[in-house]
Amino acid sequence: MPQRTSLADADCAIAQALDVVGDWWTLLIVRDTARGVHRFDALQQELGVSRKVLTERLRLLVDAEVLSREPYQDRPPRYEYRLTPRGRALLPVLIALQDWGDTWVLGEGEMMATTAEASKEAARVHALMGTRLPELRLLDLDGAPRDPVAGTPYTVLYFFPGAYARRDAYPPGWAEIPGASGCTLESCTYRDQLAEFTAAGATVHGVSTQRPDEQRAFADAERLRFPLLSDAELELTAALRLPTFRAGGISRLKRLTLVVDRDRTVREALYPITDIEASVRTALAAVRNGGPSGA
Repeated sequence: MPQRTSLADADCAIAQALDVVGDWWTLLIVRDTARGVHRFDALQQELGVSRKVLTERLRLLVDAEVLSREPYQDRPPRYEYRLTPRGRALLPVLIALQDWGDTWVLGEGEMMATTAEASKEAARVHALMGTRLPELRLLDLDGAPRDPVAGTPYTVLYFFPGAYARRDAYPPGWAEIPGASGCTLESCTYRDQLAEFTAAGATVHGVSTQRPDEQRAFADAERLRFPLLSDAELELTAALRLPTFRAGGISRLKRLTLVVDRDRTVREALYPITDIEASVRTALAAVRNGGPSGA
């Protein structure tokens, strides 16, 4: 392994953290393991890195207890690499880097809860079609872990920035952030059309990065009859590289909708959403048609 210069300044947590994840390959490995890529050959294919470099970086991350090395085959011995609690704690760092890149490298430096139709950010979301959601759990309104993908033929996952039972709970300047407003309208539109989604074989889940208690207060106030799920730990956000923005001190999901089948495959990806009620109709059409509606 090449000689590394230690940055472990005892008085600086930034330097100490960079001593572990300062190499760009290490964060990309964390990114891909968060996406559900756990095996050596799959990681090498995704990253396009040499076997030597990948072996060295995986060893570094295992030694730092960011990844665990778990056997999945005895003869010959084969291992998977999975994020530890210490590794999952890096997910907000990945999301912050992605947010910065979307805003300042790919975008114009404006904080938004949406994007332009032709943006690379939108292309990234549309590229999710045909991919599978990794198996993970989000917290429901009771704080219990729940699979975001239901056992019905389809699951509609609508991701929203944030919705609160009280108007004064919204962050300052919320209404001025392009794309942020409309979460109550979106949830209530799904509520009012829930019977049609159910008849078409779909379960509806709303997802935000709010705490479960905040989601419960909102769901009770609006009499929602379907689960809201909390991705406060950013696990699903990081796994799918979903676009975010930061407001009120937390990373928030931009408004988008995925239609997922029982096998966890994304069949429709709606982003950006400029007409909330039309997006609900498009999601329903996708469920009824078994895929992209073309609407």
